[in-house]
Amino acid sequence: MATANILPEAVGVIAARLRIRLPEDIWIADVSQANPQATFRLLSGIRAATRAVELGEVTTDDPATAGDAIATHPSVTAYEELERTADRVLAKYETTDTDLYEFVAESGLPIEYPVTAENGWYEFDLTGSRAEFDHFRTAIEDAGRQYELLSLVHSTDPSGLLTERQRDVLMAALRAGYFELPRDCTLADLASALDIDKSTASRVLRRGQTRIVKWFLTTAASQSPENR
Repeated sequence: MATANILPEAVGVIAARLRIRLPEDIWIADVSQANPQATFRLLSGIRAATRAVELGEVTTDDPATAGDAIATHPSVTAYEELERTADRVLAKYETTDTDLYEFVAESGLPIEYPVTAENGWYEFDLTGSRAEFDHFRTAIEDAGRQYELLSLVHSTDPSGLLTERQRDVLMAALRAGYFELPRDCTLADLASALDIDKSTASRVLRRGQTRIVKWFLTTAASQSPENR
């Protein structure tokens, strides 16, 4: 007897965007409130024991001042400016403030980069099952964090998890051979073809791929023999 490959109606993924008030003792709360017109983006980060190594971008009318605010903060132990323009600064730095990583570990649901901070608040996307999302929200509430749910999408279709831009960039990458081994085009080639900068192309690709992979793994887990 043939077995139909049917996705159960209950199987799906939550894609949400949240805005959370930064705790006052986190360094980015100090810096973002001191520079309320600036947008701080944590592009990537990794916790290493008692410190975190991060790649961050600030867009503002005064990038030098915003960069200096990060470099001179007591929690930042190393700072390397990688690029600066009239309205943007990109830097790699180390900080002893690992509260964000501890919170994510406790909540059980990874935050998707970039994480955006503005004037004492930070916004981010996360993708997971309904149970994982409910656990994350409970962790926020138990911690007494002030938050806003900006958007919430439930879908059993991976295409429904992608923004139009993510879908366009992923399709362009697929057509250009970016996912082939070896690659038929580089990230720089793809960004040039789409008329966007390399960091934007990388960010959109990463977020789109993350959502698709999480959807696939959640679906596969729900259909495994031990979960039937």
